[in-house]
Amino acid sequence: MQPNIVARVIAGLKAAGVSVVCYLPDSLFKELYPALDQDPDIRTIPVTNEGEGAAICGGLFLSGKRAALIMENSGLRASIEPLARMGLGAGIPVVMLMSYRGDLGENNWWAIPHGMTMEPLLEAMRIPYRVVDREDDIERSIQDAFHWSYAAYYHSAVALTGALVR
Repeated sequence: MQPNIVARVIAGLKAAGVSVVCYLPDSLFKELYPALDQDPDIRTIPVTNEGEGAAICGGLFLSGKRAALIMENSGLRASIEPLARMGLGAGIPVVMLMSYRGDLGENNWWAIPHGMTMEPLLEAMRIPYRVVDREDDIERSIQDAFHWSYAAYYHSAVALTGALVR
């Protein structure tokens, strides 16, 4: 992940009013995590699995803070149950920023299923999402996700393609 992409992600989070980020590290965002950890305006909470991160983000929403869950798209499968309970049952939104493992250009066999399942799972959960493949769209997409989620009281997702994060 190039430094300019990292800067755009952080700028998008700040413009959306995010003060806390939960993350489970993945290799495509490996340059993003230290930058977030060092940013004085954003508190970071590393988590042991994505479901835990979704629950923490939901709790932060209830406390009046804006949080983002940052993860590899494979984490969507791990977080489906907490997302369903919070979103469908309680109107507690979680905004997710994901690396899009398994899109065209992927060269790891084990990552292909992540790309094959991400969009169908988002659609099954009726979670609106945007797949971003242009640097100029990163900040606006993050802001749009927060505007929508906080108006709808439901989740949204932004996935950055391999073209941006590899």
